[in-house]
Amino acid sequence: MTLLRDHDLARAFDHASHSYDRLTALNPGYRTDLQRSARRLQLPRDGDGLHILDLGCGTGASTQALLRTAPRARITAVDASSGMLRRALAKPWPERVSFHHLTAEEAATAGEGPYDAVFAAYLFRNVTDPNAVLDTVRSLLRPGGRLAVHEYCLSGSAVHRALWTASCRGIIIPAGTLSGDGALYHHLWRSVLDFDTVPEFTGRLADAGFTGVRAAPVAGWQTGMLHTFLARNGAAVAGEFDR
Repeated sequence: MTLLRDHDLARAFDHASHSYDRLTALNPGYRTDLQRSARRLQLPRDGDGLHILDLGCGTGASTQALLRTAPRARITAVDASSGMLRRALAKPWPERVSFHHLTAEEAATAGEGPYDAVFAAYLFRNVTDPNAVLDTVRSLLRPGGRLAVHEYCLSGSAVHRALWTASCRGIIIPAGTLSGDGALYHHLWRSVLDFDTVPEFTGRLADAGFTGVRAAPVAGWQTGMLHTFLARNGAAVAGEFDR
């Protein structure tokens, strides 16, 4: 199957937006895992004085994870799917949270940065050029700013690759097909298989100029398949979060 890209992928998410929250709610730990990755940014003072970018916010589950982790931060959330954004905007948010219909690449031109931290959940395996998006993220981050990537990224083990395929064929694709979005969930399956392994993505981050790169597995049934990647935009800067 050919992977969905760019406008085709955004349209598929538009169509799936009506059932997306219901389907993700069936995934044990989905929201808990997002919050764990958000906490790994280790933002001080409940985010007071900080500006965070939620890159690829979808229906707002990642935005909510950030808000719970840093309730005093200003959060800018962007997504390429207008349908997913409509679902996000229908939920109650404080004034310091704003949403924008932008691709990851377009986020650099929105005039909202620079940011103290960027959170990207389930994004990088879906973009056509991950290196270009990483360059965009670096341009948006303050020196020393933090990046957390929450992503389906296989460990490289044949066992985890087989478990991912079994989960998709046995649960994820059938559930998505029942909702009328089989193509999107076939894409999910193939996009993970075709994307970087954990060592490859950590290498990609380092090659893009990020420092302190490390990967942390997510606990539970998705161990070895879902990871948090943490990095900085250059060296840590003294007083970077003193604003």
